Amino acid sequence: MTIDFFKEFQDPYLHSPEGQGVFLAGICLGQLANRQVQNGGKIDDSPLFKQMNFGKMTMRDLHRHLSRVPELTRAYHLGNAATVEMIMSKAGALLLQAGSDEMGVKGNFAFTIAFMNSYEYIKKMFQDAKEAE
Repeated sequence: MTIDFFKEFQDPYLHSPEGQGVFLAGICLGQLANRQVQNGGKIDDSPLFKQMNFGKMTMRDLHRHLSRVPELTRAYHLGNAATVEMIMSKAGALLLQAGSDEMGVKGNFAFTIAFMNSYEYIKKMFQDAKEAE
């Protein structure tokens, strides 16, 4: 796994540990929400999506959702559980490094973009890692 795709972004927030942690958390939770709906269902039908407070999420909310990832990967028998948990671990480490209490507008925006485009970014993270080898 590589997070080199952050170099493509111009926003200084996404070059900070907090911004990268929030973004990776969005990818992780977006993957979970997508996997909760079956047979081409819509993401907004997933239980996790319904629990999200988009635009008003706090760092506390984000920590709470991330702490449930291991439980949810088992409950929904995710085939890519190890990948999702690897992303969660990196997101958590970056968030702990940042030590911020609030996400703010920038954090909520970054989280939402990552959540809704999780497949695109997860592909980049692992495709870039294969190319680096």
